[in-house]
Amino acid sequence: MNTLDNLHKISATFSNTEKMPVLFLGHGSPMNAIEENQFVTGFRNLAKTLPQPNAILCISAHWFTNGTKVTAMEMPRTIHDFGGFPQELFAVQYPAKGNPELAVETKKLLQPFEVELDEHWGLDHGAWSVIKHLYPEANVPVIQLSIDYTKSPRYHFELAQKLSDLRRKGILIIGSGNIVHNLRLVDFPNFDKDNYGFDWAIEARENINNYLLDGNFQPLMDYEKQSRAFQLAIPTPDHYLPLIYTLGLKEKQDQLSLFNDKLVAGSLSMTSVKIV
Repeated sequence: MNTLDNLHKISATFSNTEKMPVLFLGHGSPMNAIEENQFVTGFRNLAKTLPQPNAILCISAHWFTNGTKVTAMEMPRTIHDFGGFPQELFAVQYPAKGNPELAVETKKLLQPFEVELDEHWGLDHGAWSVIKHLYPEANVPVIQLSIDYTKSPRYHFELAQKLSDLRRKGILIIGSGNIVHNLRLVDFPNFDKDNYGFDWAIEARENINNYLLDGNFQPLMDYEKQSRAFQLAIPTPDHYLPLIYTLGLKEKQDQLSLFNDKLVAGSLSMTSVKIV
């Protein structure tokens, strides 16, 4: 079945819409799910600018798998995939519906890439902790696409490109992670200090932001070949690769902007990206 046939099938469920934005959300601490702070305000302000989606497809740093999977259950569970936080956070439920039809069509659109339909995962905190601020009533269906840890950034960029037609079917595609994310070096005593970063984090953020705003994505895919600041900012790829999915969905005429663009606790950034 070719891509056009796939889109005809999707049309039976989703009508044609204006082209949806694409987002990368710096999700930060799970506590952002229940706290009131400038980043939560940034997510809520973002929501006011978004068209109402038919569904959400989320690529989260916290579903890092051998192979690519897509959630295909009717009602995904809320996964509390963290420890050491207050009981109030573990009590949060985000009861958004899934969308098995969209999962099947996503699998077909990604051919010849191999994608497994998954009935077990659900919504991890990389997804629900930020989506709950965009759609607090949980009234938009959500599916998740996993990140294959065996593949290169170029692979993920090209995989994302095959999803671009979903933007015209009312699907809001969200990458969720953190561009600068080195948990080993977090300065916990200064966690609440505003826009605080170590020198290497400041350097990495500035360089990455410049590449983003210039539309120069190749160095971002070749991040392992960049400076020591990059290596400290991205010691593991899990929180970084959702950004690559977002960039793979940018079309030539689209505009890219940044928000929540601050450093936290020395070694993290909340920088988020909107593409329209």
